[in-house]
Amino acid sequence: MAAGSGQAIVWRNVVLMGLLHLGAVYALSLVPRAQLLTLLWAYFCFLMTALGVTAGAHRLWSHRSYKAKLPLRIFLAAANSMAFQNDIYEWSRDHRVHHKYSETDADPHNARRGFFFSHIGWLFVRKHKDVIEKGRKLDFTDLLDDPVVRFQRKYYKSSVVLMCFVIPTVVPWYLWGESLWNAYFLASILRYTISLNVTWLVNSAAHMYGNRPYDKNINPRQNTFVALGAIGEGFHNYHHTFPFDYSASELGLKFNPTTWFIDFMFWLGLVTDRKQAPREMIQARKERSGDGSA
Repeated sequence: MAAGSGQAIVWRNVVLMGLLHLGAVYALSLVPRAQLLTLLWAYFCFLMTALGVTAGAHRLWSHRSYKAKLPLRIFLAAANSMAFQNDIYEWSRDHRVHHKYSETDADPHNARRGFFFSHIGWLFVRKHKDVIEKGRKLDFTDLLDDPVVRFQRKYYKSSVVLMCFVIPTVVPWYLWGESLWNAYFLASILRYTISLNVTWLVNSAAHMYGNRPYDKNINPRQNTFVALGAIGEGFHNYHHTFPFDYSASELGLKFNPTTWFIDFMFWLGLVTDRKQAPREMIQARKERSGDGSA
């Protein structure tokens, strides 16, 4: 049992995550021997992976902060399968519970239990009973009303094998003659491991380190380092204060590639109804509950 929590350790997850990270460390040794195109492809896969989480499972399906037409929803669902962080329904369900009961035992990755737990430790134990009990009180029917979510959930394992491992490995081998060994460890294993840890940093570092210009009474912080890695998801004090805002940050000169992507999709006509917090609301909130840092 996890010390003091009554949560049983899931040894399968401990072993698999340990092996995955060992594989990623080994993959680093292959970088000098890989073709430049393979490294660029791995980075492209990382960006697609990230968008499947940030623009897809997070801002679209969890928060409904904008509307996406069918072609974009299909793309984001495929990218989400490349991310391999649970299907859209499960990811969004847990994230809504996280926002509703943030920093309590009903929060799946409660940051008050420490950096390790909120980063990866929560995946090593069974969910706290409060997560399950209080999660049942929330309504998630809107998620399954989307046929794209239902399809991805039904064929999730197959889509993960294809998107997370087969395509990233086969493309470099087939198109420019990279070895399957290098392609697998760099574009699949290393890329997947980095993308996982970048996402987890939002749950850990962005709940512990940084300023709180919008609400000093909550844990989430503004963390530029996390924003850089998670393509715009590090402005976390803002996001927890205004979770409905499609930009997940105050608009301006901020590094937020996910917002740029959504805006570009809007320009193409694939996105509508982008929700934003009015400037007056943001400024009033800063003055009322911010820490004065911005």
